[in-house]
Amino acid sequence: MALHRNCAGMTRRDCLQLGLGTLLGGGLASALRARAPEDKSKAGSSGKAKSCILIWMDGGPTHYETFDPKPTAPVEFRGEFSSIATRITGARFSEHMTRMAGIANELAVVRSIRHDQGNHGAGNHYMMTGAPPRIPVGCGAFVSFHPSLGSVTAAEKGAPAGLPAYFSMPSMTRSGGPNFLGSKYAPFVVPDNPNGADFRVRDVALPRGLSGERFASRTATRNEVDRFQRLLDHSALDPAPFLDEHYKQAHQLMSSREAQAAFDIGREPDRVRETYGRNAFGQRALLARRLVEAGVPFITLADGGWDHHTKLFSTLKKRLPEWDQVFSALVQDLRQRGLLDTTLVVALGEFGRTPQINKDAGRDHWSNAMSVVFAGGGTPGGQVVGATDAKGFSAVDRVLSPESFVSTIYSKLGIDPNKILYTQTGRPTHLVSDPTPIRELMG
Repeated sequence: MALHRNCAGMTRRDCLQLGLGTLLGGGLASALRARAPEDKSKAGSSGKAKSCILIWMDGGPTHYETFDPKPTAPVEFRGEFSSIATRITGARFSEHMTRMAGIANELAVVRSIRHDQGNHGAGNHYMMTGAPPRIPVGCGAFVSFHPSLGSVTAAEKGAPAGLPAYFSMPSMTRSGGPNFLGSKYAPFVVPDNPNGADFRVRDVALPRGLSGERFASRTATRNEVDRFQRLLDHSALDPAPFLDEHYKQAHQLMSSREAQAAFDIGREPDRVRETYGRNAFGQRALLARRLVEAGVPFITLADGGWDHHTKLFSTLKKRLPEWDQVFSALVQDLRQRGLLDTTLVVALGEFGRTPQINKDAGRDHWSNAMSVVFAGGGTPGGQVVGATDAKGFSAVDRVLSPESFVSTIYSKLGIDPNKILYTQTGRPTHLVSDPTPIRELMG
């Protein structure tokens, strides 16, 4: 399996190891155990979207070679790829985004988000939380000064019984954690490749060699140990009943046919799996759709390897068609199943790339312009919001911020972006400092 690195030398494995340590390594029982007893599904949300699938293109995807080509710019700016017409009148995509061009009536492309955080650590934090870092951070830093989109959604919307509210595959993004909300709202990470023949989600399938009878026996033994521990720790604040409940939920998940079916990607027809593409990214997108069907409100697909300082064109000639296939298949599958109106699909990275191609046939970090793609969740499709100048240097029309982007996602999920949160020390802080969503996307 290829390791996708960015210019800071970080890999997906690094993100998993440095993310949340033993919580992420402990499986579903640990994740459920960490959730507070009051963590239950919330009712009364006003947004149209019930779930969000966030495709995080780690490293910073080029806007020129994807959704904001510059066909009239000099070759040192426009690059090697040509552009193609789309189903949005007057809008053109890269020549390798053919499927997305064909479903552009379902998409809203925002071309005018910009910010001033031009390294991976800071850019990731700003776009993943809506809050700029409080202090300067290095390019390879894992920073968390504010809760992430996924963690806030988990806290506000809750989860189906026995399931975490927030998944991240195959790792947690570097700023995808809960910060002061606490580990109960950390993502449940699925690091394994769903395209593998022996794919099994940790703690969702019974361990190999453990029959139902042996599993029941181990569960009974665990119950006895927990009851004995309660006798030793019998204060009014004894957490043992909650521990029992979390183990019970994990047990129910592993013993439930419905839950087993939700994670058994092998039940998907071959034609569906082929439509997504028989590769890790495609099958993770398919698993994300299955999690949406199971009621999970937030899933992040951490798609690394978009930091193209060198060999951008030769690399993207191979990668873009696959990515185009996966995104299009996800949107069309959700539409066919009647889920697109209530499922928000978003794709972005931490920033765009430099207007001028460098000496190594690549583009460098550039936060003055980037493209973000939205579909579903009540988003009016067939539109482009904002624009960059003729050479792609900067957003010049309908200039928007990361705060606007994050506020849009919260608003569409029925979460008030102007909500006041309280840190562990009791300090009040706005969920988003500017809670104004992008009006064109609200429907």
